[in-house]
Amino acid sequence: MDLVIVSGRSGSGKSTALDVLEDIGYDCIDNLPADLLPQLVQKARDSRQADPPRLAVGIDARNLTGNLDDVPELIGSLRYDIRVSVLYLDADDDILLQRFHATRRRHPLTRHGLSLTAAIGAERKHLNAIANCADHVIDTTTLSLYELRDCVKYLVAGTETQQPELIFQSFGFKYGIPRDSDYVFDVRCLPNPYWAPELRSQTGKDPGVISFLESHPDTLDMVRSIQHMLERWLPAFETNNRAYLTISIGCTGGQHRSVYVCEKLAEIFRATYATVKIRHREQRDE
Repeated sequence: MDLVIVSGRSGSGKSTALDVLEDIGYDCIDNLPADLLPQLVQKARDSRQADPPRLAVGIDARNLTGNLDDVPELIGSLRYDIRVSVLYLDADDDILLQRFHATRRRHPLTRHGLSLTAAIGAERKHLNAIANCADHVIDTTTLSLYELRDCVKYLVAGTETQQPELIFQSFGFKYGIPRDSDYVFDVRCLPNPYWAPELRSQTGKDPGVISFLESHPDTLDMVRSIQHMLERWLPAFETNNRAYLTISIGCTGGQHRSVYVCEKLAEIFRATYATVKIRHREQRDE
């Protein structure tokens, strides 16, 4: 089991760090009362998941108990049974002050009557115990959003880039273009099996339709063209921290040509991408 505790001063980027961890497969809980950590860990261990649980928990100045000095001892006790790492984020006081002025969010310690400047200073002392036991400390003072995301992924997962989930989706233009599309490819120029009476009731997954389409060189040329275009630009989306990408393939009715091309592309990209999914929008029973 893997547990990552994310802490740090307000405005330092903790929410972004948790978002990154969620994108790479962690179950994330923000603002968990520290004394509930053992119960959460036990619940996760009892869940009997096929894969070992991976949890990320945000613990910071909003903690209900108000006293975080005992957190290092708590973390130490958990390390006897599971892998625990503590990620602490911080930034210069002036930068945190600028970020709060820009977002107009309330600092969690101002509810105790402190000014924003005083709250930012007091929070450092409030979180000192966690900061001192951190495995990784990230100073976000000069980091952009993308640099912070890369840094978190590198420290936790050992990589700066993350493969997006690829979703290949077939559809029929007569029913409209899917609104969730990132890329849309039109394959209506390919020979249409619909006009062969014996193939009309079949789909692009049936052997007869596959043989029909593959007997025409344009079909495989189209598949290769889309493949090469995606291979050229998918790395750029990975660098840009995209969690998923929806590639929609359309023909007239969404039954034959688009289904075949989706299936073929998914087969190709499964060789290099860990998560590839297929949706056939017009086949309602899937």
